[in-house]
Amino acid sequence: MKNIPRLLCIIFIYVIAYGNTARSQSVPSPSAIKGRLITSEALKASDVIIQLLHAQGGKLVKIEYPNAKGEFMFDNIPAGRYMIITQSMAFAKYESAPFEHSNGTDLGAIALSPASTTLKEASVTAVKPFVQQQYDKTVLNVAGSISAAGSTALEVLEKAPGITIDQNDNIAMRGRQGVLFMIDGKLVPMTGQDLANLLRGMAANQIERIELITNPSAKYDASGNSGIIDIRLKKGRNNGTNGNASLSLSQGVYPKLNPSLSINHKTGKLNLFGSYNYLFRQDMNDLTIYRDFYNAQDEVTGGNNYDNYFRYSFNNHNVRMGADYNLNSRVTLGLVASGIFTRGNIVSSSEAESFNGQQQRTGYFTTLGDNSPKRNNSSINFNYKHTLDTSGAELTADLDYARFKGNEFQHYTTSYYDVDHAPNRPPYKLFGDLSGNLSIKSFKADYTQLIRPIGVKMEAGIKGSWVESDNDVQFFDRSNGSDVLDVSKSNRFIYKENINAAYLNGSRKWQKLSLQLGLRLENTNAKGNQVTTKENFDRNYTQLFPSGYVGYAFSDKHDLGLSLSRRINRPSYRQLNPFKVFLDPLTSSAGNPFLNPEITHSFELTYTLLQRYTAKAGYSRTKDNILQVLSPDTEPNTVLQTGRNLAKFDYYSLNLGIPVTAGKWLSSSNNLLVYYGEYKGNLVNTDLSVSRVTFNLNSSNTITLNPNTSLELTGSYQSKAYYGFLDIEDYWSLTAGAQRQLWNKKASIKLSISDIFFTNWTDAVTRLTGYGEHFIQYRDSRVATLTFSYKFGKAQGAAPRRRTGGAEDEKRRAG
Repeated sequence: MKNIPRLLCIIFIYVIAYGNTARSQSVPSPSAIKGRLITSEALKASDVIIQLLHAQGGKLVKIEYPNAKGEFMFDNIPAGRYMIITQSMAFAKYESAPFEHSNGTDLGAIALSPASTTLKEASVTAVKPFVQQQYDKTVLNVAGSISAAGSTALEVLEKAPGITIDQNDNIAMRGRQGVLFMIDGKLVPMTGQDLANLLRGMAANQIERIELITNPSAKYDASGNSGIIDIRLKKGRNNGTNGNASLSLSQGVYPKLNPSLSINHKTGKLNLFGSYNYLFRQDMNDLTIYRDFYNAQDEVTGGNNYDNYFRYSFNNHNVRMGADYNLNSRVTLGLVASGIFTRGNIVSSSEAESFNGQQQRTGYFTTLGDNSPKRNNSSINFNYKHTLDTSGAELTADLDYARFKGNEFQHYTTSYYDVDHAPNRPPYKLFGDLSGNLSIKSFKADYTQLIRPIGVKMEAGIKGSWVESDNDVQFFDRSNGSDVLDVSKSNRFIYKENINAAYLNGSRKWQKLSLQLGLRLENTNAKGNQVTTKENFDRNYTQLFPSGYVGYAFSDKHDLGLSLSRRINRPSYRQLNPFKVFLDPLTSSAGNPFLNPEITHSFELTYTLLQRYTAKAGYSRTKDNILQVLSPDTEPNTVLQTGRNLAKFDYYSLNLGIPVTAGKWLSSSNNLLVYYGEYKGNLVNTDLSVSRVTFNLNSSNTITLNPNTSLELTGSYQSKAYYGFLDIEDYWSLTAGAQRQLWNKKASIKLSISDIFFTNWTDAVTRLTGYGEHFIQYRDSRVATLTFSYKFGKAQGAAPRRRTGGAEDEKRRAG
């Protein structure tokens, strides 16, 4: 296995060499469409984008760029009727008359006129729906949403079709967990509660759109068995200085404050960008739990009734800055640095009544908690991009380094009382010092080449990542006034991991048929060391991950496509860490160092009508499905929450996207997701075989009263669903908002109220051998928000380049 990195480099160099040879030997085919742009000497034609469209319907066929002489060519174009248009900040738009193409069409010289420097800012009144269904993904247009203003990224996702968030902040897409999260194509470093806290600290005002991708190609990391959620941030798009400033004030049960600023400055060859977002947020979690314990005869032996209340206060600082520098028209260097700094305080109060097998009270205890989590997460990315020719040949490379530091001090005091409310034993005081460090180093390179003789676009790449995690958790008993180390709760866990990967992806488009095939190879080497117990593990495995897509356009009105993929979801570093986290004297959570990664095979059939209405039917099977399970611990009447592998999970789905418009005043996006999930296996001495048909309805409606005033109404409903042993009741919510544009649409003021009827709460039951639980959970979901935002700088134009790094998957699992 030590020779794997060397082998991957040899494969990558061979692919590049072959691609360059193919390019040097390529000649125009007889079916090419070519021409030449004529411009003034002061302006370069190479800055122009040329689009080839079907004359009927205007459907895009291909995009090309001219060379330095203004010459361009669309190769391997089937016979038909076409037209071309140009796009450029420097030149006025050119649109050709429709022309017939059969063999070797030469459009001759095309003269472009310089763009006017006195253009008046355009007023765009078209409204993008909040939800757009596309054949390969679902897009949430957050920037245009009224109800999203002042919200966090997590709250926006809660409104998205097919997205659910459980009581432990685990995010599932279309009923499946194991989602890969990205920000601007760069995978984020967290899962579970850490990921949720990051999304709570990200203002929706910073987000342009969110893309939900169900079947990614081989170019993406093989991780994320249920797909990818990519959050695309707003960007400056024009020469000079421009940006956006906003301020949101919110009030639910507790107040929230969210100012943010993003700015972009572009001059000559240099582009500078940066953003800062501050979030002060107070939240609550009201959790009631009813527990029962059973003997071998399934008789109740005892139980507890919990009344828990958590109050959260978080100060989040999110900073991002970077620069792109164009060495010339083909080579760009980039640098991106980012930091997420969180300071929190979690005050909790828990009262638990205890019962015997006859449901008689035996006493109760109260636990008061005061925790202060701190997270300092920083990363830096160096990137390189080289456009080799006008056919689309491109070489990119990324070098990443990231470091994550976490500290958390926990203080718990538990007092015990008898049935008459008199203390019956001394208070138990526990102090925890949870500290950990994680470092990630990564390198990746990607190469794209069009092989003209056969009309195939080839993509190839390599990647290597090195991760080291060190968590030292210590708990001390302070009941007697001094610190006594509790060895049963303390542990140090060191984890090292190296993943090497290579992929090859090919695609071709005919007149009606589209085909894409890819293969990714990943070699994983992992070592874990539990310093306290002296237990170790060493894993080495190499796997292949194929993916593909075939599509057929029967006409301009009907498209059909089939995609498939094999993917992996590795446990996060926290899920592997075996240390126990104290929740109360009878409840704790812990990682499982023996968790296996889960493997998923997915298929999805997509039908599109009129390039507007979509229907998606899918099937997937996951082996070694990772579930978070509550089960009896070693001590009587105690419970442990930990990750476990279930034998398999079968998933069937049908997704319908139905947009509706009525004149210029109503835009409605409606989505229906129906899925059937079947869990099978044996965990903690319990046979699990449950299944249910579940459906999710989502409707987002925008009403335009006039060019400056609009209303928005968003509703969602989730029917009953299973998640492993957990049986979750249905829930629904309704959100409304209004927006007024000011000052020639440079500013806006928005008012929204989320979860108006306070119906977005969780009611669930779990049952397995020896244990049963029923819980009801309320959060601070009904919130009124007032937001003011202001755009400054020039009008928007072509977006500047933004780069992604190579440490994506490893960072996601750092939580």
